[in-house]
Amino acid sequence: MAGELMTLLTSLGGVALGGGLSYLVQNNTLRMSARTEQRKQDVARAESRRAERLTHLERFIVASADAERIAFERPATWAPGEAWPTAAEGVMNRLWVTERMLQALYPADVYSTARVYHQRINRAVWDGVPDLDDLYPELDELRDAFLAAARSALD
Repeated sequence: MAGELMTLLTSLGGVALGGGLSYLVQNNTLRMSARTEQRKQDVARAESRRAERLTHLERFIVASADAERIAFERPATWAPGEAWPTAAEGVMNRLWVTERMLQALYPADVYSTARVYHQRINRAVWDGVPDLDDLYPELDELRDAFLAAARSALD
């Protein structure tokens, strides 16, 4: 009887040990699987956000280029309702919206450089461009600062 009890206990211990090890392996596999899936989701989300940021960056660049053209085409005198102020208003509204999207999607340093660039273009559009030779380098400098900040945020 003692031999049978010993065999029974050994068998029961083996089953318990095997079950315990099986549980640990399955639990570890599930956790690793969950971590792998989370990493995949994080990578997919980051790629999606980067694509969205690039789209809005491109829209801002296009809108700012249009606004610069409008500023350089500004007539010496104009009245509300004429072609130039109507076109300027549309372009500047689009620039304002694209700038606000940068505020929502990019870090503060990128937005602040975009804001400074936008404000200078806005002044050039509505106040006029007294000297083109002074405005070109200023806009180039502001644009370069903005693009550098955007580039660093995308890396």
